[in-house]
Amino acid sequence: MPTPSSLLVPPVAVPPAPALPAQSAWVDAIIAQIAATADQYPGVVIIFNDQADQVKYMSARGLRYLGTSMAALTEMGAGYYPAFFNPDEAHEYVPKIVDLMRRNDPDHVVSFFQQVRTGPGRTFEWYLSTVKVLAQDPATGHPLLLICFACPIDRESHLTHKVQRLLDENNFLRHHQQQFARLTARERQVLACLAQGLSSPEIAERLFLSPQTVDTHRRNLRQKLQPATTAELTEYARAFDLV
Repeated sequence: MPTPSSLLVPPVAVPPAPALPAQSAWVDAIIAQIAATADQYPGVVIIFNDQADQVKYMSARGLRYLGTSMAALTEMGAGYYPAFFNPDEAHEYVPKIVDLMRRNDPDHVVSFFQQVRTGPGRTFEWYLSTVKVLAQDPATGHPLLLICFACPIDRESHLTHKVQRLLDENNFLRHHQQQFARLTARERQVLACLAQGLSSPEIAERLFLSPQTVDTHRRNLRQKLQPATTAELTEYARAFDLV
């Protein structure tokens, strides 16, 4: 039975590897085989080169969503990414793709959410993308082609809002890791209680501390975290899984 990840990537039987002089024709044959059925899938099929910085093929659905052509994508080269994707999210998926190429395992699939400029007025819309190695260089064994399947998420879906919230928390965590690492175990307990809306007397009772000690921990929290608002303290607690 196919796995969920295998269902997200169009199946293809890669032809036997040719001698090096015929490699270009071999690559073209693989792409042609994918292209023959790509537009039947409920999403966008993309084939990249070995560095994932050049689009070798995109299904008609994807070209239509982006309002572009294969000739334009070829001319863009690596400029494809800043033109259509949110650069603030690159840290989420670029390491996954780098690791995918390093592992060089055709059975390994990575998945991630990303925003693409396909909305009204070229606004961002959410996609779930999966990527795997499609073909390996017959001479070196290194990745030669990567294939991606990107499925748009209904903008009215509750999942869209949950994904955005999760990514916002991940961004907050990444930018505030050093400040949070300075907190003691007790200060983290107090922070968790504050995020739950407890007062100093209530925190003191829960943690078996005096109210004065709790107030000291609260002052230390503000000194170490420098929150602009009480809501930001709560954001620390959520992002670092204290509540």
